[in-house]
Amino acid sequence: MSALPRTARDFALIPADHLPPGPLNALTDVPGVAVGHRTLRGDGTATGVTAIMAAPGDPFREKIRAGVDVINGFGKSVGLLQLRELGTIETPILLTNTFGVPACAEALIRRAIAANPGIGRTTSTVNPLVLECNDGALNDIQSFAVTREDAVAALDAASGGPVAQGAVGAGTGMTAFGFKAGIGTASRVLTLGARTFTLGALVLANFGVPGDLNLPCGRRPSVRRDREGEKGSVIVILGTDLPLGDRQLARTARRAAAGLARLGSFWGHGSGDIALCFTTADRVSHDPEPPFVTVTRIAEPLIDLPFRAAAEATEEAVLNALCAAPAMQGRDRFFPSLADWLQECVPS
Repeated sequence: MSALPRTARDFALIPADHLPPGPLNALTDVPGVAVGHRTLRGDGTATGVTAIMAAPGDPFREKIRAGVDVINGFGKSVGLLQLRELGTIETPILLTNTFGVPACAEALIRRAIAANPGIGRTTSTVNPLVLECNDGALNDIQSFAVTREDAVAALDAASGGPVAQGAVGAGTGMTAFGFKAGIGTASRVLTLGARTFTLGALVLANFGVPGDLNLPCGRRPSVRRDREGEKGSVIVILGTDLPLGDRQLARTARRAAAGLARLGSFWGHGSGDIALCFTTADRVSHDPEPPFVTVTRIAEPLIDLPFRAAAEATEEAVLNALCAAPAMQGRDRFFPSLADWLQECVPS
């Protein structure tokens, strides 16, 4: 296999009738969005942190509108309750393993306090946003390898431009459908009238029953393993510069589930499946505002376009996570590479 990470488009897995991708085919195609990774490997450790900056500036002072859909709530994330109630994000988003959540939450709280010393004293507290998957099949999760310093390193590494995919950052120890997986990303360009917008997806893929993966070309890869229950999770982060209202953001997040279902996921009992969608339009000031505020949002009859983009970008992001991740030996089993399978099983 090539030393360079592969993507779903390298294997012609994406149908030609899909919406066009952005120039990077990544969440960072949305203007102002930045992504960074901190990868930890060695001595039984295979884990890390991935940071997403939804927009430039201080998200506590200028909050970012967002919505969330808990597809299946088997998970230990932090910050979703307030996000669902208020419809805003006020810290960067961190992805990590299940036992890394407290360290990441502390890093976000301390970062917000450093920028806003009045937090918890002269103004409100801050709502850190950390989402997780269990990477215990490849990582010694009881080692608590992820520290506050690792979270800070991921935040400091965040930048625009191409996004590393596969076994990096929070995706280092993740698997999906019996294959090695991890971080994946994709984007779609939306045209409405004379204006263009972008919707991007970044996934932490750690879900799916071995043997259930449905590729867009119709093939079903086998990992030659007895079927087992669904015990994984998937986090989907959608971002856009399209103006969407709070309810519309939650509805768009819900369409990520369509992309997961196309691949063969049924959101099993033990799977924590969460989708979040934010918009960089119409940020919300922390300071008191006039009694009435005008919010711009897409006309409802046109919302099928972002719905379709959310499903397509999520599906491709998961495939990219699978194609980019190399094979890896786990603590008690081997997880092959989908890219290797695709190269070995070229249809005649």
